[in-house]
Amino acid sequence: MSSTRPTPWFDRLKQSLTLPPGDLLRDRIYRRLWTSILISSLGGQITMLALPLTAALLLNASPTQMGLLTAMEIAPFVLFSLPSGVWLDRVRKLPVYIWGETCLALVVATVPVAAWMGWLSMTWLYVVGFVLGTVYTTAGSAAQIVLTQVVPRERLVEAHAKNALASSGAEVAGPGLAGALIKMLGAPMALAVDAVLVLISALILRGIKVQEQLRVQPDADFWRDLKAGLRFVRDKRLLVSLAAAVGGWQLCHNAALVVQILFATRTLGLSGQTVGLSYVALGAGTVLASVFGHRISRRLGPGPSLIAGFGVCGLGWLLLSVAPANALGIAAFAFMLFTFGIGAVLIFINFLSLRQAVTPAPLLGRMTSTMRWLILLPAGPGALIGGWLGEHLGLRAALAFAGAGAVLLTALVWRHGVIRAVRELPSPEDAQPESPAGHADAGPALQPSK
Repeated sequence: MSSTRPTPWFDRLKQSLTLPPGDLLRDRIYRRLWTSILISSLGGQITMLALPLTAALLLNASPTQMGLLTAMEIAPFVLFSLPSGVWLDRVRKLPVYIWGETCLALVVATVPVAAWMGWLSMTWLYVVGFVLGTVYTTAGSAAQIVLTQVVPRERLVEAHAKNALASSGAEVAGPGLAGALIKMLGAPMALAVDAVLVLISALILRGIKVQEQLRVQPDADFWRDLKAGLRFVRDKRLLVSLAAAVGGWQLCHNAALVVQILFATRTLGLSGQTVGLSYVALGAGTVLASVFGHRISRRLGPGPSLIAGFGVCGLGWLLLSVAPANALGIAAFAFMLFTFGIGAVLIFINFLSLRQAVTPAPLLGRMTSTMRWLILLPAGPGALIGGWLGEHLGLRAALAFAGAGAVLLTALVWRHGVIRAVRELPSPEDAQPESPAGHADAGPALQPSK
């Protein structure tokens, strides 16, 4: 008799680590893009903690000042999103993405320099926040479009889930790294590490080759093209519903965001390093949602999955608003970050995929910028409301406002039905729109990176 020898454990481990055939990460170009996202996200985790901690601990910012800092980062989206969308439809997106990463590194590096020279103030941070928001407005939209040039439309949910997984890995390792750097170097100097990481990300992006053919028509008109993008979004009921729903969530999110660091440091008494360690829970939540988000979306549909994200975030904020100022409160803070990680990933892998899937290539720039403009219009008021509530009624009031708002939003969007009814990705219009004058008419052809 012959017996079958069991597969050795290291063979099983090797098989488990081998990418399945057809996996997106087997594509060399996407893998390079994914690596850049991972490194840039790691640096972003440092900034996410070090910038508000610099304001809260070093400059002793008030809740209102924290709200203003967040509002300054959001203001460029409101001011520049629409014109940047017209411009993006006339230029190649990858160079904009690369230069944006480079600019981010330079701007972030000014904070440790200013601290070392004794110039650092809240005004300096306001200016840094505004410039960062301006870069995110243009380069962030370009980055989203570059993904559609690298990945087929039918695999966008998978690609966004994998990108979220890259960000999640950074969110697991980043907060601990940020906390250690803040303890060793101080919050302002930790930002120098972010600058280096973002520069590395820009260098990786330079190795991506995307062939994008542009045919800029001689009769191109800025205002006509801008109106064409607005009309396209206005005439798509799904896009209008998505903009309203995610805009409402942004209002709640920013109301909570401006006070959660203050709540952790002043109500719970956490140090900068401990806050960093708590943010590992955020990474754990995003990893969990990134791994299973694509499957959840396939089982429930992109629309219901997105709505579920609103409710998950709201429950976390509500729980923290009533948490005691002791060990249970610290656990509630970590749990809030964990639920936010899950909810935010469920929202954005489906939101980004839905809006890109329904849009023809010539209008992607204007659609992306218009949608970002619409969803961030409520974000600035949300930050100011959170700051005002935190200063005049207490930090818990701002968290309760965010949580109750998100739960109410969940019920309203589910009742409305437009988003709930979307069970699979839609398709763009078959006919090309007549309006764009000065845009990318042809889809990109890919070349191997060198």
